[in-house]
Amino acid sequence: MNDEQGEAALMWLLEQAHDAAPLALPGLFMECGRRALLGDVTAYVADLQQNWLVPLPQSDSPQDRPAEEPLAVDSTLAGWAYRTESIRLSPGADLITVWVPLVDGIERIGLLRVVTANLDALRIARARALASLIALIVVSKSVFSDSVVRATRRRPMSLPGELVWAFLPPLTIGTSQVTSTAVLEPAYAVGGDSFDHSLLNGTLHLTIADAMGHDLAAGLQAAVALASCRTERRNGAGLPQIADEADEALARWVPDRMLTAVFAELDLESGELTWINAGHPPPLLIRGQHVVTGALEHRAEMALGLGAGYRRQARTVHHAHLEPGDRILIHTDGVTDARSAAGERFGEDRLIDFIVRATAAGERAPEALRRLIHAILDHPHGHLRDDATILLAEWHPHV
Repeated sequence: MNDEQGEAALMWLLEQAHDAAPLALPGLFMECGRRALLGDVTAYVADLQQNWLVPLPQSDSPQDRPAEEPLAVDSTLAGWAYRTESIRLSPGADLITVWVPLVDGIERIGLLRVVTANLDALRIARARALASLIALIVVSKSVFSDSVVRATRRRPMSLPGELVWAFLPPLTIGTSQVTSTAVLEPAYAVGGDSFDHSLLNGTLHLTIADAMGHDLAAGLQAAVALASCRTERRNGAGLPQIADEADEALARWVPDRMLTAVFAELDLESGELTWINAGHPPPLLIRGQHVVTGALEHRAEMALGLGAGYRRQARTVHHAHLEPGDRILIHTDGVTDARSAAGERFGEDRLIDFIVRATAAGERAPEALRRLIHAILDHPHGHLRDDATILLAEWHPHV
């Protein structure tokens, strides 16, 4: 066994994957594992709510059950590997099962299962390399095929939800300097919430928006807001112009409905955070193991989309300077307003306590938000009255 054999197997997979149909991928991955002398290889993707790890499909028919059953994220060794983004081993009588995270950039998308008779440092290195390549292949095929998207859905998507998800970026983005991650619920019936994050010229751009209502018009409002924001941002506009153009676009195309939003930018070299708050709950600054009370709290200005009948004033751009390791949390009011059967709100205190505990435990931001949104769903027993969206950005320039 030598490195050349593993490299040849990866090169073979890369070449074959260029024009392979998405449904052919499981077979190609298995063959690559054989060529690399790894053993049986199976790729799993996380479902939309990150509750299950689902094997990649080999048929587009919803009636055809996958060869392997989905694995629970919260109660299996595979789920542990996914949650911690670390390799896990499960020795058997004759075979060893290795679980390797599938990560695209810094976004976890699933797991690779390798079942092998022999395991050594070289095979583990090959499994890591294969997982990296498979993650890139799966993401690239998802752009033009519904097969992978269908595998991540456990039930039908609503029309407003389909509209909103079509405009959303990956849930997690980042570099060695910064991580930004988001979650939103109800995943299959989201109406008016949306978020965006993007990296450009050493700056992290953040947007979170909450449209009035929970219908197709709310989804359209969220889509228009994101499209307007991206257009201006990509044209080099600053925060005031981004907010003003979104305001005008909403008033023109989806009149008589308002939308609250936060538009923010983080300079990755200096740590300077700037933001505009248009009628939205204020961002929270988490430093160390506590929330810095009132650090980012300023009077919210008028919401967007109200039209020419309302007096327009110049938007206020707020400023704050972050310290390495600081986290910025922005949420919609559906998070704190989630109510139990007895009418008890989830509330900001419970939100802050959860995030602070997760930070103290050293949890990575994507996992902290995954558990937090599930806690919010559990509070009203899975029936939210409003969309709930959370965006968490962490500045870690010296990691």
